[in-house]
Amino acid sequence: MTAVWLVLLIPLAGIGVMALIGHLRAAGWVNVALSAVSFAVSVWLALIVYADGPLLSPSRMLYIDAFNVYLVTLTAFVGLTTAIFSRPYMQHEVETRQIGKGRMRLYHSMYQGFMFAMQAALTTNNVGILWVAMEGATLATVLLVSLYRTPEAVEAAWKYFVLCGVGIAQALFGTVLLFFAAEREVPTRDDALLWNVLYDSAAHLEPTVLTLAFVFLLVGYGTKVGLVPLHNWLPDAHSEGPTPMSAILSGLLLNVALYALVRVKMIVDGALQSGLAGYLMMGFGLLSFMVAGLFLHRQRDIKRMFSYSSIEHMGLMTFAFGIGGPIATFGALLHMTVHSLTKSAIFVTVGHAAQIAGTQSIEKIRGLIRTQPTVGWGLLIGTVAIAGFPPFGVFTSEFLVLIATMKSWPWLTVPLLVGLAIAFAGLFRHIHPMVYGDPPEGQVPVRANMLPVMIQLGFVLWLGIAVPVFLSKWFEQATVLISGSSPL
Repeated sequence: MTAVWLVLLIPLAGIGVMALIGHLRAAGWVNVALSAVSFAVSVWLALIVYADGPLLSPSRMLYIDAFNVYLVTLTAFVGLTTAIFSRPYMQHEVETRQIGKGRMRLYHSMYQGFMFAMQAALTTNNVGILWVAMEGATLATVLLVSLYRTPEAVEAAWKYFVLCGVGIAQALFGTVLLFFAAEREVPTRDDALLWNVLYDSAAHLEPTVLTLAFVFLLVGYGTKVGLVPLHNWLPDAHSEGPTPMSAILSGLLLNVALYALVRVKMIVDGALQSGLAGYLMMGFGLLSFMVAGLFLHRQRDIKRMFSYSSIEHMGLMTFAFGIGGPIATFGALLHMTVHSLTKSAIFVTVGHAAQIAGTQSIEKIRGLIRTQPTVGWGLLIGTVAIAGFPPFGVFTSEFLVLIATMKSWPWLTVPLLVGLAIAFAGLFRHIHPMVYGDPPEGQVPVRANMLPVMIQLGFVLWLGIAVPVFLSKWFEQATVLISGSSPL
């Protein structure tokens, strides 16, 4: 269990370290070093689980299996690449926006705090601690969103705090109902919130109470996922906070909230045997997918536009997990991975594009490929990937979801295809002039680190051509765990 503890302790220690030195010029490098060590430890943990199977700590507070271990590794990887991007980006922000030492301390400390909260939510075996970790992530995000202290940033932070606070309160009530249903059935009351105990006892839990619990948890964690109509905080938080925060919000937080929802669905499915949880997730997922695709056409801020793209893709994943079955679940797991890699890469590129143009306005960002070709090509290729063009991994995962839909719910294939076409048109009507338009006079390149973008889009391309054996094995094991059958 040493590797699991290190996954948690390194970012926890990083909160204090960065609070002390986060204002120094070298703080960005320390943030990268902490993130690199976290990633190395997460790979070590993944290799242990790959060789020996699931891990349960002696106190039963930590549990690692095929479902969460790959998300732990993915979280650490995106955290590392975003930290690499963050160092020069935030230095530029310090020089141009006059961010003081105190706020840089806050930024670096909360970056590690956010990573700690995410890893705690993923590794805990206790659904109560999962809720606490999600609340911790909310508080860290609020402080990051309000970093610039502009009226718009403070308003966005409050909006995020209020909406997610209401949502997380619903999730708390759902967790209490889960405890209420379990305490009468599990041998020891103290075990009534342990996920592995709840999963093993699911068939004996009270169905009516579990149904109510799932509805509250769906609303609560669905707010974090960004499901429509609970999504209003997401575009504002993305547009007003620093860009590295947008990368880890879309790449990590939304995934972890969906992970919590799927864990609860596994318990509810075992108790109800009716598919009700899946139907609710399909409904909310499809609604989010369609509405977000339409909103892509109306955006004037580049970060808001890609935040609606995140809502669209999270809706598709929720829909796929709702369908259930081996193919849809495998496709949803693959989509979680490729969406995280692609979207965080896009936000890195968007951050540089906004610095080049001096604005986030879509109408004023022009000619990126002439001013700074690496940024222009990064934005174009990232958009091609997230739009689902072959041979990128997003195409593969969306294709699997479409196959599963045609097999289980053929009449829903048409709205899915229409939604994909609407989203494609919404993205490219805005991207074309930003990449190929005439650059305004005086537009100059900025100091940009495109290494994270190249690495992440390279992985997305690789996953579209061939899923590596070890990753495929993880996805298969997770699929068996979630759906009960293998996709192959």
